[in-house]
Amino acid sequence: MQKTSDINVVETRALPSPAALIAELPKSETQAEFVAQARQDVHRIIFTNERRFLLIVGPCSIHDLKAGREYARRLAALAAEVSDRVMIVMRVYFEKPRTTVGWKGLIMDPHLDGSHDIAAGLRLARTFLRDVLDLGLATATEFLDPITPQYIADLVCWSAIGARTAESQTHRQMASGLSMPIGFKNGTDGSIQTAINAIQAASQPHTFLGINLDGAASAVVTRGNPNCHIVLRGGSAGPNYSPAHIAQAEQLLAKARLAKAILVDCSHDNSSKQPERQPEVMRALLGQITAGNTSIMGAMVESNLFAGNQPFPQPLSQLKYGVSITDGCIDWPTTEALVREIHAALAPQFQIR
Repeated sequence: MQKTSDINVVETRALPSPAALIAELPKSETQAEFVAQARQDVHRIIFTNERRFLLIVGPCSIHDLKAGREYARRLAALAAEVSDRVMIVMRVYFEKPRTTVGWKGLIMDPHLDGSHDIAAGLRLARTFLRDVLDLGLATATEFLDPITPQYIADLVCWSAIGARTAESQTHRQMASGLSMPIGFKNGTDGSIQTAINAIQAASQPHTFLGINLDGAASAVVTRGNPNCHIVLRGGSAGPNYSPAHIAQAEQLLAKARLAKAILVDCSHDNSSKQPERQPEVMRALLGQITAGNTSIMGAMVESNLFAGNQPFPQPLSQLKYGVSITDGCIDWPTTEALVREIHAALAPQFQIR
């Protein structure tokens, strides 16, 4: 009989079920309580008059666990210092969408050698998330593959749906069943309406194809996620964090009867893809907040131990420690100074929301 399926499939590799991996690397009661509390804290910042600023900060992607842990230790200490006015959540990104091709992240290629040992990647991701939580630091990631959340979502406090996937029905359905607050980024063309449509879709019940904790194909039925908000990251037409852009987003959110809660990504097109300009974007946001804006409730910054990025692939022995292999970042001294600047700007008597 003529073969009509799997013509382009070379191999299929069995993975542990989500239940098996979670049993192998379980979360502790303390970690579970911390995640639940962090999610509640994020919810209050987004949707109530919580007097804190939500700052999602950290490496563009995690590729070196040693460097990632060093960064997390530094960030945890800084987060505790500014916690009265700023809630810091660490970027712990394991999946990277690519415009064409490239390294797809720690889960998909944990050994950075093209071997695509996904089982090992999932184990490393759970291990690293647990390490970060043990430092008393909340976690943030972008969910890209719709299967991934079954393996790690119980350890994530906030998540993003990226600009490339915000328009995807698959990702909107997935978001409707996730248990944490989610930020939908505007489209790569800068369309705010794309993110608003995504928020509305994800808030509704859905039924879709997925897997259960045992790894069996299932019809997943969700109740909808009420904790979604917009993330402005700029677009092909340029940045979108100016007062005029913020006002436009506020108007579109109001028209859609959604909370006027806006988080601004200081990287990507908002910094014209120049990571060193992220502090400039943040200062512009602080200027709007201190001038009376009440809808800007947070920001995102790409930061690492050292500035910039480095080409990849290249021999692993030649990789520089603490330097991104995906998007460029600001370095730790710049990050530390910026966080303290944010804290100082948000005076205790100032009502952020």
